[in-house]
Amino acid sequence: MLPQLKLDDLLTELQARLETVRSTRDRVHALLEAVVSIGGDLDLETVLHRITEAATTLVDARYGALGVIGDEGEHLIQFVTVGVTQEEIDRIGHWPHGHGILGLLIKEPRPLRLHDLAEHPESYGFPAGHPPMRGFVGVPIRVRDEVFGNLYLTEKAGGGDFDEQDEIVLTALATAAGVAIENARLYAAGRRRERWLAASGEVTTALLSGRAPADVIALVAERARQICDARLSMVALADEAAGTFVIEAAAGPDADRLQGLRVPLEQSVALRVYRSGEPSSLLEGQALAGDLEVGPVLIVPLGTGTAARGVIWVGNAPDAPPFRQDTVRLLEAFAGPVTVALELAERRSDAERLTLLEDRDRIAKDLHDTVIQRLFATAMTLMSATKLIERPDVSLRVRRAIDDLDDTIRQIRSTIFALQTPPDAEGLRSRLHTIVDAAAESLGFAPSVRLAGLLDTAVDEEIGEHLLAVAHEALSNIARHAHAGEASVNVDVGDSDLTLRVEDDGVGIPEGGRRSGLRNMADRAHRLGGTFTVQPRPEGGTRLVWTVPLPSES
Repeated sequence: MLPQLKLDDLLTELQARLETVRSTRDRVHALLEAVVSIGGDLDLETVLHRITEAATTLVDARYGALGVIGDEGEHLIQFVTVGVTQEEIDRIGHWPHGHGILGLLIKEPRPLRLHDLAEHPESYGFPAGHPPMRGFVGVPIRVRDEVFGNLYLTEKAGGGDFDEQDEIVLTALATAAGVAIENARLYAAGRRRERWLAASGEVTTALLSGRAPADVIALVAERARQICDARLSMVALADEAAGTFVIEAAAGPDADRLQGLRVPLEQSVALRVYRSGEPSSLLEGQALAGDLEVGPVLIVPLGTGTAARGVIWVGNAPDAPPFRQDTVRLLEAFAGPVTVALELAERRSDAERLTLLEDRDRIAKDLHDTVIQRLFATAMTLMSATKLIERPDVSLRVRRAIDDLDDTIRQIRSTIFALQTPPDAEGLRSRLHTIVDAAAESLGFAPSVRLAGLLDTAVDEEIGEHLLAVAHEALSNIARHAHAGEASVNVDVGDSDLTLRVEDDGVGIPEGGRRSGLRNMADRAHRLGGTFTVQPRPEGGTRLVWTVPLPSES
């Protein structure tokens, strides 16, 4: 019987070892399949999920998580989980970044199992609502010499403990995972650099080709969002006089709510970036536009020192990981050429404006020194000739021609004054034309306009505002009551007074009609020390004459 017993024990031992070999072979096959699986994609988020799924499968764990460590290596910035329901995530809430069990693996990046944690003084601090763990194993994932993150596995199938073989398999998987993660990061960085090069060239070309600045700034916001893979981006330019940042362009969800928004300088997180010229990456940004909340934020300056113009701001959802340093460098590099291109475009615009003003000044001088002088000489000649004309009808015609020449001279002088106004300045002359053009729609025809004198220089702001209000009221009255087919607006700026004449060929002012508009115009004239008259025209219609004195130059 003794030899038989020894043979049975030997067969049992042999069978056990064969099972171990078979199990090891299966694990090696599974590990190889996992390595191939995690290396089959270059999207970082997909790679992280595949690593976590492969780890839970290899060690028969119910729950798996991969924690990504921040650039400063002190806390977790991202968590990828497998086997955890949304209800459990909501119950657990935030993971204890940098504290307790998870913090221990950050401080000591080495394989750890449950019995190692039980003996360590810092292995405490489960999140509130976290279910009890009957098994745990964690291994670091290294990318070159950098600890990228840690794999956490809990609850082994069958309720057993994770053994040394599980630790070895996970360590091998973590090594392969480091290579896959590095490849995915390099691929993502390469794609971002491609977008950066394309965006920089596109924005610079757009600026230097003469596109409208507003369109280019909107393009900057969109390309900044793409470079950083951000949810939302903005370009905010500083208005030092008003003490605010003006959001000139925004891209992404809720961009329409942000466009044109003004943020006080002192209340904005971008102020330090704008003043110092140094980029800033924040884990959590301030709320925007009321209930619009953002998570991680990256802000880079547009220019530094006296050339500072504003900032480029990008943000992600509240639960997104913070922006990495390579993204910060790319956006900062993108902002540099954009600032230079904006400066060059502004200088070119100034040069074009100066050239236009020089051309206008030259034309104005030619009109004044040549055309007006010749017309004036012709009028003087005709005036002297009238004394020699014996026929009254011929003399009358000549006098009318002289009056026409005087009117032409006044019109040319008015044109000279308009030429001397900067093209982008909204003077009183242009505002008055805007009112007349707007009235054409309600009138059904375009009123004639005649503006003579130094309207933009001799009329102060107070009188100008009253003039615009009276002209608007007069044209509104014609549209509502006159039933006119023609109307004219004439403004004469003399040496001491301003006169506005508004005429129409309508039905005139009926007896007993409302006079509130006319009283308002009369009150405005009297308030400025002037006069206001309303009278019928001999050929039909109504003539309004509004005259106010101009302030003396002394």
